[in-house]
Amino acid sequence: MKTRETLQDFYIMHGQDFSKAGQFNVFERGGFACSATSMLPNRRDFYKISLILKGSGVIGVADKAMNIDGNALLFMNPMVPFSWEASEEEQTGYFCLFTEEFINQNLKTESLSQSPLFKAGGNHIFFPDEESIDLLASVFRNMIKEMQSGYVNKYELLRSYIQIIMHEAMKIQPAEAFYKPVNASERITGLFLELLERQFPIDAPDQVIAFKNANEFAAQINVHTNTLNRALKESTGKTTTEIIADRILKEAKALLQFSNWDMAEIAYSLGFEHSSNFIIFFKKQTDSTPLQFRKEIGANNIQIAKETV
Repeated sequence: MKTRETLQDFYIMHGQDFSKAGQFNVFERGGFACSATSMLPNRRDFYKISLILKGSGVIGVADKAMNIDGNALLFMNPMVPFSWEASEEEQTGYFCLFTEEFINQNLKTESLSQSPLFKAGGNHIFFPDEESIDLLASVFRNMIKEMQSGYVNKYELLRSYIQIIMHEAMKIQPAEAFYKPVNASERITGLFLELLERQFPIDAPDQVIAFKNANEFAAQINVHTNTLNRALKESTGKTTTEIIADRILKEAKALLQFSNWDMAEIAYSLGFEHSSNFIIFFKKQTDSTPLQFRKEIGANNIQIAKETV
């Protein structure tokens, strides 16, 4: 299976010391080989916000590409594949990297949950005016200074700086582009589905989904479990349990088809305490065991290969 690029991969690719890596870091683009190293189209397991002050290149987000020539603000998240190909040597500006562990509920408030940092669709590329550029560059410089400080609460302050950047992007983009006229149930459903999808794909046997039931999802989006259940039923016609089960089943089928992991590894990564529980779940959903499904898929693939020869 094609795996996501990790923070360690990113540091190594740019010739940097991985010991610098943590939940958060910030750099100047000019000192990070941004002109010499391309970022290939792929999902990453980290978030990245870039402020380009000078330098041209092509940014790819999902299935779209755009030429960039200075003064751009870019938001990249683990849900969306992105790439960067520099077209000139001089590249100045700043960028910060952070992991899912760095994000807390204060950083993802109700309004900021709709920002480009956390959205799977919509705009991820912005073109600030000179006034916004001055503010954003100042914020990045402050983040660099703070990372070098011994202030005990500096990571809380860094989260506040990230919030300022997100708010500035939302000011650049007209509000109606971020806030579609939906009711409360649709808003809650959107937050739930994004949180659910962010757990996938599973790329390694030691990667385990974090949220497995309605209570855990409700706690993450700050609503009561009954409120979440009602919202999903109203918006989708399905229960919370049914939606979670459908997504876990989809991932289970992908792992059975495209990986060579054993049943215990697949069960563990999908949140099942015992492989027997996973087998019971899979059989209930499909009327076949995981092993039977894997054998049938393998036989079908062989038959297709013979027919195409």
